[in-house]
Amino acid sequence: MRPRPRSLRARLVLGTTLLATLAVLLCQAAGLTVLHGWLTDQVDGRLTRFRLMPDAEREAAQGVAVRAAREQDVLPSDYRVYFYHRDGHRLAASLGGEGDGERDAGPSLPATESSLDLPDGRPRTVEAADGDGRWRVIARDGHDGMRVVVALPLREVDGATMKMLWFSLVVGVAVAVCVVASGRFFVTLGLRPLTRVERTARRIADGESQLRIADGHAFTEVAHLSHALNSMLDRLRAALQRSEASEQRLRRFLADAGHELRTPLTSLQGFAELLVDAPGMDADRRDEAHRLIVQNAGRMSRLVDDLIQLAQLSEAPVAHREQVDLLSLAADTIAALAVQHPGRRIGLGALDDADDAPGSGELDVVQTVGDPHQLAQILTNLLANACTHTPPGTAVRVRVGGLRVRARGPGRDLPHRTSANPPLDVGSRVGVVEVADDGPGLAAPDATRIFERLYRTRTTPPDGTRTGFGLGLAIASGIAAAHGGRLELDTRPGRGCTFRLLLPHEPAQDPTPRPRELPPATPATADPSRRRSTP
Repeated sequence: MRPRPRSLRARLVLGTTLLATLAVLLCQAAGLTVLHGWLTDQVDGRLTRFRLMPDAEREAAQGVAVRAAREQDVLPSDYRVYFYHRDGHRLAASLGGEGDGERDAGPSLPATESSLDLPDGRPRTVEAADGDGRWRVIARDGHDGMRVVVALPLREVDGATMKMLWFSLVVGVAVAVCVVASGRFFVTLGLRPLTRVERTARRIADGESQLRIADGHAFTEVAHLSHALNSMLDRLRAALQRSEASEQRLRRFLADAGHELRTPLTSLQGFAELLVDAPGMDADRRDEAHRLIVQNAGRMSRLVDDLIQLAQLSEAPVAHREQVDLLSLAADTIAALAVQHPGRRIGLGALDDADDAPGSGELDVVQTVGDPHQLAQILTNLLANACTHTPPGTAVRVRVGGLRVRARGPGRDLPHRTSANPPLDVGSRVGVVEVADDGPGLAAPDATRIFERLYRTRTTPPDGTRTGFGLGLAIASGIAAAHGGRLELDTRPGRGCTFRLLLPHEPAQDPTPRPRELPPATPATADPSRRRSTP
């Protein structure tokens, strides 16, 4: 059975207690070592300063009892002095240890001087002869080849050390108890914000997804953790919302695609059954049925091609890239569209807020890198929408230029500006192609969904026909995103629409501005009131 893991509070209290107790014990051990060394040094100093009484060595060598000759020569009672003859054996005579008729055992010394192992002037600790206590001894050379050993007991040193040891143990236990009690209180108090975070997280996990963790205003680790969790929760909520919105768009897209496919499929099925069930119909009706079958099959084919292109734009980058002159591209698109709308006034001019040459109004070369056919598809779609969804005679203007993205300028989101692409970085240089008209504009509900797949506005074109599938602007927006740019719409009811294509700007090979000739004005005339200068 695996042991139950301890809680964070218990681990903190246990760790704090161990560290505090260990620190106290280490400090006490260091103090005990210093005290013991200091007391031992005091004993060594007394041994070093000791001076033997006159004639003591001679009396010891003669085998007589060594006695004090004068009152001032009395040996302190805690000293012991032993003698070794010059031939190496220890003499029976000694000094000290006599009091109250009893003699202490003294230190345990060998019988011969060769086993003494005491260098001159260096004290050493030895055990007592009776095994009770320790002695500090020092040896020095005496008179006529003799060796003199002076000893002092370490009873006071050991006693003081033992008292200090017990005191340290008692202090360590007291500190451990105090640390456990106070540590539990302060750890519980310090972990209270973390406990609140845990409770809130449990409530969020139980389904209250709109809760937020209170991060307070303190610069603490728990506040940083709460802020990070709130940021993560915000991102998760945003991701869930995007996922739900994407799922709803997918369902709506499938429903719309099914609806768009159902009409031509129903027509195909009906006319095919008609041809099968009425083999004897006249040639005119048969030709009409064949024509409608081909027309509906082509409609289905165009819808499938558009769907495939949308899928390719979202999965693969632009395969073919080259230098593209946006001014030339806009002029060629206008010339191509003039054939389909011969009575439409389309003007080509410089961008009003271009920052290349402000106030000059000259049509300059604006280059980018991309697929010219896909970029031409965007401009063709924008111009075709402007000509189709505005009344006849409504002016359409195409403006080309370069600018730097500002915080509230083109390339950034605003309440009246709609785009399916993310905002561009402030300060980046972009090439811009604007397609603006003076039509009725779009209402806010239509403007917010204009770039959705298969979405068509609720207003009917002036000619009363609906030929598209609602995929043109979605494809154009996907192409712009694949080129690292953005397609956006500025519109307000009654003020017309301005579609703006922004692409990463590439400096022209030739820095000298090159005027661009406008296309012939026979199919579509350039509006001189909209064009600042005619090259």
